[in-house]
Amino acid sequence: MRSIDITPQPISETPSTLVYDGECGICRYWVDYWHGLTKERVVYRPYQDAAGDFPAIPLEAFPHSIQFIEPDGRVYSGAAAAFRVLHDVPGHAAWWWLYSRLPGFAPASECAYNFFSRRRGVLNRVSKVLWGPALEPERYEMVSWVFLRLFGAIYVAAFASLGVQIQGLVGHGGILPLPDYLEAAHRAFGSAAYRILPTLFWLNASDTALVAGTVVGVLLGLLVILDLWTRPALIGLFVLYLSYVYAGQDFMSFQWDLLLLEVGFLSIFLTGGSRILIWLYRWLLFRYLFLAGAVKLLSGDASWRDLTALDYHFWTQPLPTPLAWYAAQLPHWLLVVGTAATLAVELGSVFLIFLPRRPRAVAACSVLLLQSLILLTGNYNFFNLLSMLMCVFLFDDAALRHVIPWRVVSWIRSRATYPGRAATMIATVLALIVVPVGLNRIWQALTRTDLPLAGFISATISPLSIVNPYGLFAVMTTARPEIVIEGSADGQSWREYVFRYKPGPVSRPPLWNIPHQPRLDWQMWFAALGGVGENPWFESLMVRLLQSSPPVLALLDSNPFPDRPPKFVRAKVYDYRFADQRMHAATGQWWVRQLQGWYFPQVSLADFAPANGPKTVSP
Repeated sequence: MRSIDITPQPISETPSTLVYDGECGICRYWVDYWHGLTKERVVYRPYQDAAGDFPAIPLEAFPHSIQFIEPDGRVYSGAAAAFRVLHDVPGHAAWWWLYSRLPGFAPASECAYNFFSRRRGVLNRVSKVLWGPALEPERYEMVSWVFLRLFGAIYVAAFASLGVQIQGLVGHGGILPLPDYLEAAHRAFGSAAYRILPTLFWLNASDTALVAGTVVGVLLGLLVILDLWTRPALIGLFVLYLSYVYAGQDFMSFQWDLLLLEVGFLSIFLTGGSRILIWLYRWLLFRYLFLAGAVKLLSGDASWRDLTALDYHFWTQPLPTPLAWYAAQLPHWLLVVGTAATLAVELGSVFLIFLPRRPRAVAACSVLLLQSLILLTGNYNFFNLLSMLMCVFLFDDAALRHVIPWRVVSWIRSRATYPGRAATMIATVLALIVVPVGLNRIWQALTRTDLPLAGFISATISPLSIVNPYGLFAVMTTARPEIVIEGSADGQSWREYVFRYKPGPVSRPPLWNIPHQPRLDWQMWFAALGGVGENPWFESLMVRLLQSSPPVLALLDSNPFPDRPPKFVRAKVYDYRFADQRMHAATGQWWVRQLQGWYFPQVSLADFAPANGPKTVSP
């Protein structure tokens, strides 16, 4: 990718001239915008002063439409003139290509131009509603720079979170040992396993490698934050995180892991400076949010249809925050309004993403408000932070100038990379893959079928997780079953294993853990919604507790058997609910629970074959 200097340079040849109606407000509005794009390449003159210099153009033509005169004498008017002005402006040349080559585009453009030229007052008001009182060229050097620095911080958080738990999850003494998983995959798929499970840990799946990879991920994230070797660092981060997604098995199967990969893949190309990447990020944000809303209605879930979803959400979600208890006490009518607002943002305001500056800002503020409220009431690790960060692409540099000091702005622009032909071509090819596959993902959610060709491309690139399906909380849980694991030294006296973040003791309040994701706590929530047969990893967890495996015990809040391992373990299912205000005030309890039955029977090590981890592979 080459860097170019966009400061004004001496013009070696006669510039083109645009002649416009100097008494027309909307003409001056757009001429100021075009001048900011073209600089000295075009001279702008009101026809009241310039008409005499162009006797070949009838005088009555000037008030009717703008006139663009090139140095060789060729003249374009109306819509043709508007598009020709932008012909040599990077990122805008496509308009002239469409006008000159796409059948039907030119007459439609001229028809629209004539329509609005007779209604300039309306066009003036509409333009100011859409773009503001002054229209200036949109620039994204600061937007891209800020995004990448903050995105590097999210990568740091993601890898640091993995680093403190990866051994307990998939290490040699973990719940789902990675070497056993890869061995089983190779037996099942042969050499195709390397394509089906693209992970660097085929080279080395030791505990040392698993931990070292997270350290490397943190260091690469810091390089992105510091703006050092940004593109190589982003490539390394994507490859590493993709490796962990496959290595993590059940514990890395969350939608935010897929979203991080998709955002991370696009970020590699963002460093090339092409504006196409800005649009691809907007496309991703739209697709992710729209699917989140669409699946809620397509699922047929009654709580979304009758707007009662928030009556249950705050206390049934996987890891509520302390504020979730207070949100659950809000009056029913307000929760109904909140449910309706959620659907309105996800299915309505997201369409503003593709409109000009002001409507985009409305969409951004709506999404930011929704994501902030979710963040305050639920622990979704870096998920909401990443969703909010993508909203930066709904603004441009003009919006960020109000919050970034001018010296920093100048420094950022001095380091900015502007797209050359290669960067634009690469971004175009990327768009030709990402957009159709993204459309296919939406089509799949709506119809359960694939679009022609796009379905084939989707299947081909699927192992890389660069264009993913999304859809959160399609069905709202209306009860909260919780698994409580107990151990015993004699089969008579039982002690409870308390997890770090998921509900356990009824007197312990919900906790904060953002941006960390305690992946075992999360999987325990999903396991409680099904049975052991649907969660084979749970049996391995019970074995590790009987063995007092140090890396697995490190995932818990405390070890109730510090001296020697328990002889027996078992698991019960309780129904948990938030305590109401009266009970909370009287007893200090945050939860109330009622025993529902057994989840896993009492067992000892003698009841298991030697624990070598699961032998089935379901990539």
